Amino acid sequence: MEKEELKIRVVENKKDLSDFIQLSWKIYKDDKNWVPPLISERKDFFNPGKNPFYKHADVVLFLAEKDKKIVGRIAGLVNFKHIETHQEKAGFFGFFESIEDFEVAKKLLDEVKDWLRSKGMELIRGPMNFSINDELGFLSEGFDFPPVFMMTYNPKYYLDFMEKYGMLKAKDLYAFYMEKSIQPPERFKRIAELVRKKKNIVVRKLNLNDFEGEIEKIKTIYNLAWSENWGAIPMTDEEFEHLARDFKKIVDPDLVFIAEVDGEPAGFSMALPDINQLLIKLNGRLFPFGIFKLLWFTKFHKVIDGLRLLTMGVIHKYQKRGIDTVFYIDTYTNGVKKGYKWAEMSWNLEDNFLINHALETFGAKLYKKYRIYEMKI
Repeated sequence: MEKEELKIRVVENKKDLSDFIQLSWKIYKDDKNWVPPLISERKDFFNPGKNPFYKHADVVLFLAEKDKKIVGRIAGLVNFKHIETHQEKAGFFGFFESIEDFEVAKKLLDEVKDWLRSKGMELIRGPMNFSINDELGFLSEGFDFPPVFMMTYNPKYYLDFMEKYGMLKAKDLYAFYMEKSIQPPERFKRIAELVRKKKNIVVRKLNLNDFEGEIEKIKTIYNLAWSENWGAIPMTDEEFEHLARDFKKIVDPDLVFIAEVDGEPAGFSMALPDINQLLIKLNGRLFPFGIFKLLWFTKFHKVIDGLRLLTMGVIHKYQKRGIDTVFYIDTYTNGVKKGYKWAEMSWNLEDNFLINHALETFGAKLYKKYRIYEMKI
């Protein structure tokens, strides 16, 4: 009997979206390091009425189907904020998953390329899930460890698919790892103490009692401190507030720091508990039993013993004053006090030599790399 032709179709309804989300369980069914996302959270993420990214972007989701089975998926993305900021006609792909069959990958990438071309784009880049402010890149080194919160994970053969297709490296991203047994250098401690003695510089913990006011300060810092980074785009007020509401559910104010110089916002650092250590046990569902597991693990069993230093930046005019050193020292000190045993610092651009060198000097080790690809269309 002749096999059915490979077909690519657009996600058009709830059933299609469910197939799009749940394909991951098929791809990673035998991979102990894969962390299942929460299905309910993914449905909200792809809901234009709930995710503010859709307000400044065109999004299409594709499914690959063969022999009446879903065998692949991909998203096509036109991010108008990126085009406006960087003045380049670059479109993106994201949420790529495929069985180990290059024909499937090629068909999916062809479909997105054609769609982006129809939108006037001249370059395809990815993966971006949805943007540089979300999860991005294919894991290229460090497959022996599960991903931490908001970092990607994938089979090694995805890299082969991209290169066989003709994709070229656009940028590598680095992740560093540090255990609590590695003591920070004394020089860092001395610098931090000198900064603390300066009357015009204050580094303090997040004040949850003034959450709205703190978010305004952090938003200002975020959109200024990262503005010159490769691929950076400012977050809209709605995007920032949406993300902040999500993070508030898991944030530990003892691990979030704001720096002010002469009373003005100057820098920001945030480490979050690696909730992937919980999610890996829930198999994507909070109900009917998942919520009890979550409460059990968070309240009674200390299964989260790691952190992700998710973001750390200083506004350009306040850089080279040692503020970043205070962030590192305070995150390490408070993290150890609270019982955390390790931290991942991610992600950093491969050519951000200043930060990468500082982390290595501090005692962290480069242990994972992620790759973003691109090609002309």
